Amino acid sequence: MSHVFHRSAHVTPPAAIRAEGAYMVDANGRRYLDASGGAAVSCIGHGDPRVVAAVADQMARVDYAHSGAFTTDPAERLAERICTQAGLGVEKVYFVGSGSEAVETAIKMARQCQIERGQPNRHIVISRRQSYHGNTLGALARSGNEGRRVPYAPMLPERTQVEPCFYFRHAYPGETPEAYGRRAADTLEDEIQRLGAENVAAFLAETIVGATTGAAAAAPGYFTRIREICDRHGVLLILDEVMCGVHRTGPFLACANEGIAPDIVTLAKGLGGGYLPIGAVACSAAVHDSFAQGSGGFVHGFTYMAHPVCCAAALAVQDVIAADGLADSVVRQGAVLQAALCDRFGQHAHIGDIRGRGLLWAVELVENRETNLPFAPTRRLAQRIGAEAAACGLMVYPGSGTVDGVAGDHILLAPPYNVTDEQIGFAVDALHRAIDAAIRA
Repeated sequence: MSHVFHRSAHVTPPAAIRAEGAYMVDANGRRYLDASGGAAVSCIGHGDPRVVAAVADQMARVDYAHSGAFTTDPAERLAERICTQAGLGVEKVYFVGSGSEAVETAIKMARQCQIERGQPNRHIVISRRQSYHGNTLGALARSGNEGRRVPYAPMLPERTQVEPCFYFRHAYPGETPEAYGRRAADTLEDEIQRLGAENVAAFLAETIVGATTGAAAAAPGYFTRIREICDRHGVLLILDEVMCGVHRTGPFLACANEGIAPDIVTLAKGLGGGYLPIGAVACSAAVHDSFAQGSGGFVHGFTYMAHPVCCAAALAVQDVIAADGLADSVVRQGAVLQAALCDRFGQHAHIGDIRGRGLLWAVELVENRETNLPFAPTRRLAQRIGAEAAACGLMVYPGSGTVDGVAGDHILLAPPYNVTDEQIGFAVDALHRAIDAAIRA
């Protein structure tokens, strides 16, 4: 009998007893290719001895220091590394323990920044439908993932949301990606005007939507227009790159490919690579200067923020990415994964869309490819595919509610940055078998 409160009260998951490279091994000796990095976390694979050594060394030096009393060398060096790698005007980094904490922090940072600037009425954070920003109540309140929100809806403050940028599902027939991107972005303009710009603190969006719609990148020009709208109305732009940042799609920040800079950006999964829990909120000099020239203090904080061992682990992960040329590998192997998915599923009767960037890809399932009608939610197709894939020795990240929070299924792939051609081939073959088996069931 397990005394662990597992995610499901009905199922005890298999025990992982070993993790090595791109593979997980359970107590029965079964080996799984971790093609989703857990939840797009394990970016350099498991058990890298360089990270293990760095963690052990830091633990022997300074295991914990409260950030209200001390800074530490790993925190200072990691912050410098993030700012250097990110560019785009990123100047300061606030370390937290997870992606949810990062979003919670970013929301509060934006609110207090507006207060420090003498605009205390600016309190509304606009977000998008079909988004996901974390499981803390503040982050969940701004999320558009309906399935995760339902049990807690009475506890969540009222939200204001605009349309997602999801070309496959929301473009008009014959509408160009550029025209659709402009139309989707302009829903933010309309909402700001409806609320009154003097009441809006920030706009929060995932640069590439992760778990909710499955690797959905914005249409061309969308974020350029969003940046213009935010600047015109004095609204801070918060980009959530918890999943898509830290080289997951190629550059350190995914927004580099969009040609814009955020005011605040959240990071987590690829930062520590799963070795230890860590997240970060990075901001521009202008945002930090609002605090420095105002009250000076950010009314916020966590006990384990800027934990020296976690920072040392994350710094070592970034060292491995640099030493092994893994940012380039993301682009190169991402093209291999894209080609393999398109070759295998491009004409599949039940794959409506193949989308992604770098090493973040998804396939969306449809019952009817002519109409893109999703399967009935009662089939729980994504979860069935996940189970069939595991039986084939493959770990994927199933997602449901892709279309509207209820209907729609997709499978997300986010393998480690050093994934091989052979592993990609196995993953696509096993996924194909899993999809067909689940649909036949």
